[in-house]
Amino acid sequence: MPDGKARVLVRSGDKLRDIRFDAPGLRLGTAPLAPGSDLAQAIARAEAFRGDFVLTIQVDCPGRWLEPEGTYRAEKLFTLQLEVWDGKLLVVTLETYSDAWLTVDTRDREQPEVYAANAPRLAAALDGISALLGGAPTPGDENRHAAPDETGFKDLRGEGPAYIDSWGTFEGLDRASLLNSRIPRSKDEYEYESITESPVRYLTIQREGRTLGFVWASVGDDAAGYAPRTAAGDEAFHAGAGWLLRLREAYGRGLSPLAALAWLTECPPHPELGQIAEGTPKEAESLDALEELSGRN
Repeated sequence: MPDGKARVLVRSGDKLRDIRFDAPGLRLGTAPLAPGSDLAQAIARAEAFRGDFVLTIQVDCPGRWLEPEGTYRAEKLFTLQLEVWDGKLLVVTLETYSDAWLTVDTRDREQPEVYAANAPRLAAALDGISALLGGAPTPGDENRHAAPDETGFKDLRGEGPAYIDSWGTFEGLDRASLLNSRIPRSKDEYEYESITESPVRYLTIQREGRTLGFVWASVGDDAAGYAPRTAAGDEAFHAGAGWLLRLREAYGRGLSPLAALAWLTECPPHPELGQIAEGTPKEAESLDALEELSGRN
């Protein structure tokens, strides 16, 4: 995972909000712990602290999941976190951000072929970590989509979904909330609507050849927004905040959603936001179809 990123954090053991050292966004490279590397230097500084401290090393791991029609890349497939409490207690946590290990995806659809291709890979990774640490993993808590166990995730097909249309009930709101938390509150209470039942036209946002998300506009009403590509991880939301601000500016100019989409193609490029990949918008039959695209690929 040479293109992964890491964070090294030191907090007071008796007051975890008391941050003594924080080094985020460390690029790993091909030899992340080589002398003089960013990660090695950050760990050395963290280990210099004495007393009751909590050392956290968090690594965002890109990777690929398999589907019958091809292989897809996620910029944050896993997060591996190592915590050392007072130099004595060691806790290692593995989190995943993909539904490729599940028999039922996050839209409540069975996916036996995807599960068969990917679940053994997760089980093998957990076996390797268990062998390294000398103990079996402790499964995390169940959520609305999955029930972890020592080899990956349980097969929940016999139990049925915990919620009907859990994606529509929760995920859209969660994604919108995360995006909106990254931009200042609008001085004007009026903006483009964030949902629509009409078809949408959209522009693909890319950076360094990777798709981050899609800026969209409704064909039939006053709605427009940004759909982050789930597999792009945090970068999709960082970029999305900027595109939402541009849409807010377009609304302030009195532009219709489709006119706003055309206006965006004429805006000067901004490296941090990514760039528009096509000159002419594409069309999706619905916002749900576009979100399906952003959530799966």
